[in-house]
Amino acid sequence: MATYFRAITDEQADLIRNAHLFFVASADPSLGEGPEGVGPVNLSPKGGVPLHVLGPNHVAYLDFGGSGNETARHANAGGPMTVMVCSFEQENAAVVRLFGNATVTPLEESALAAMLLEHSADESIGVRKRQVIEVAVDSTVTSCGYGVPMLEYMAERTPEQRGTAYKPPRKATARTS
Repeated sequence: MATYFRAITDEQADLIRNAHLFFVASADPSLGEGPEGVGPVNLSPKGGVPLHVLGPNHVAYLDFGGSGNETARHANAGGPMTVMVCSFEQENAAVVRLFGNATVTPLEESALAAMLLEHSADESIGVRKRQVIEVAVDSTVTSCGYGVPMLEYMAERTPEQRGTAYKPPRKATARTS
């Protein structure tokens, strides 16, 4: 059974701080094709970077370069965001969802940059950090995690281990100096 809260609890914060992976879901409110008048939802896994609990209603993380930057586009359009953290360990299965809205700040302009970089993930994963995503949390929910499998964390992927089997080959672009 799910339990709702107005802020991040101490137990939820512990789960968040120990997670190797979290997910963010966002939507552009201007696109009306989806349920409740909300457009297509973007769902992204976030590994290799911690989700930082900055207060009972405030989390932030460093966003990597890579995909189409949908999370930032949706946040800038004022769309909702859900952050989901799961416990994949054998003991204490749980799912925590944080509901709110996000703001996006370029890394070089963020007041949080130094603190987030100090507690950043291993730089050997070889990706560039492009921005800070902050989430103002309106409410949270914890559920049992019954459907979450037990998985063992091994390591972060290196750039060479990132999958390309499902992507078309990149076209070479001319570089100018």
